[in-house]
This record gives sequence, C-alpha cells and structure tokens, in this order.
Amino acid sequence: MSHVRRAGGASVLAALLAAAASGALAQALRPVHYTCADGIRVTATFSPPGNALGSVKLAYAGSSSEITLPQVVSADGGRYAQGDVEFWIKGREATLTRAGASTTCTTAG
Repeated sequence: MSHVRRAGGASVLAALLAAAASGALAQALRPVHYTCADGIRVTATFSPPGNALGSVKLAYAGSSSEITLPQVVSADGGRYAQGDVEFWIKGREATLTRAGASTTCTTAG
C-alpha cells in the first residue's frame, strides 16, 4: 500500500470497509432453515452482528405468521425469548419451545 497516494488510499480503504460491512450484513440477514423433530419447519433470520443484544425473526412453514424474539442472556449458545416462545441455538441445533412444549431442530448448513 505504500505506492497508493494518501487520498486515493483512504477512498480505497473506505470502499473496502464498506464492502466488508455489507457482506457481513448480507450474511447475517441470510435465513437459516431448521427442521424440528415434531415436523415443524422454521426459518430463522438473525439480526446483524454488532448489536448489544440482537433478535431473531422466526417464520413457520405453512403459516403466514412471524414472530420476532429479542436475544436474552445465555451462558451457552444464543437464546431468544419472549412470552411463551423460546428459540435457543447452539451450533447446528436449536430448541424451539412454544407454550411449554419443546422440540429439537437442526439445520443442514
């Protein structure tokens, strides 16, 4: 980078940082598809990284309803909960709890 002029270098650096940030944002907003042991299929879209506490939007297959859960403190994994709904992820697995009934969910990727 020593051959790049200062003004041009700053604009190139700014463009690279913007591209990296938009790539991270696109990655964070990519839906993750889970299949649960009880047959429920759910799509989870997580908020972008960098928020103090994030959120997840859950959409159930075959239903037009969606729910957004705020992230809550967890000692292990990512835990999102509100009311009687909880979505707790760790690696490629998640536990979905609704109205006291829990099911284990997995994602292929």
